[in-house]
Amino acid sequence: MTDTTTNTPPERPPLPDRLSIHASSPHHVAAVFEHEIGIRFNGKERMDVEEYCISEGWVSFPAGKTLDRKGNPLMMKLKGKVEAFYR
Repeated sequence: MTDTTTNTPPERPPLPDRLSIHASSPHHVAAVFEHEIGIRFNGKERMDVEEYCISEGWVSFPAGKTLDRKGNPLMMKLKGKVEAFYR
């Protein structure tokens, strides 16, 4: 007799069209961040994306070590083809 409960992968929620890593954002979905996700932008995987929107085709990421006047990272937004996936 085999136990199938230990061999089943955890259920992953569908990736939303728009997602942010900041908990204060209305586009933050905590259930998605329980799993490791990846973002492919214009065919290359990016590790520094903080927010994305697939339908509008943009990603937002910090601009190096530059900070704004409140001490938060200065964000840049690039447009192109965005793909989100689970690793």
